[in-house]
Amino acid sequence: MLRTPAVAGRFYAANPEPLRAEVERCIENDQPRRSARALVCPHAGLIYSGRVAGAVYSRVRLPDTVLLIGPNHTGIGPPVSVYADGDWGMPNGTVPVNRDLAAAVLNRCPVAESDTEAHRDEHCIEVQLPFLQYFRPDVTIVPVVMMSIELTACRMLGEAVADAVLESGQSALIVASTDMTHYEPDAVARKKDQWAIDKILSLDPAGLHRVIREKQISMCGFAPTAAALFAARRLGAGRARLVRYMTSGETSGDYDQVVGYAGLVIM
Repeated sequence: MLRTPAVAGRFYAANPEPLRAEVERCIENDQPRRSARALVCPHAGLIYSGRVAGAVYSRVRLPDTVLLIGPNHTGIGPPVSVYADGDWGMPNGTVPVNRDLAAAVLNRCPVAESDTEAHRDEHCIEVQLPFLQYFRPDVTIVPVVMMSIELTACRMLGEAVADAVLESGQSALIVASTDMTHYEPDAVARKKDQWAIDKILSLDPAGLHRVIREKQISMCGFAPTAAALFAARRLGAGRARLVRYMTSGETSGDYDQVVGYAGLVIM
């Protein structure tokens, strides 16, 4: 099965050369690249969040396989949807799904199902692919989107992902795809987002899950981020670093209603 792009021409350039140029404007070639267990990366249009995503990917040595976990914005599909087989078409070529690792995640996660419909029009994973293709043209992926936001589902998925990676013997990276606070004044967004960022830096998925509710933070991918934290901790992660934070106001000039973007590396 070939998934065709859902947001090419809207979130990023639809043709190969303009897309490559767009990615190159976002990356930082002078940065040392190190291995990581997980990343937290935004998924807005590259004009808004590309510099944050580019800063993160510029600092990471990409392995053969990347497991991408994002929120289900469309409301279609099961609580946890794994795209288990096929290729993802992009302007710069196709990206194959690592079906063995996808099957291993499905076998270990009771709340996950093999499904393509949840992914068909979803943008959160697709927007990561131009960066993955730029730095690692031969990359394979395991795409996962979460409708469920229950902490138990986050833990189950995260532990299943970690166990699948460990038992495969492969080197793999986990990417949590999320934007931060949505449509609040810049100062409010920055304050709320810092509460969430602090929990990520502490490698505290339960704390992140709790502070999102207590502080009413509209971080769309907090559940995928919690799942990625559970996975990273099981894989031996010991620290995290905030690479860059910005809001849409820095691009649009509108600071009354912004969206926050954070990029973090978990090692």
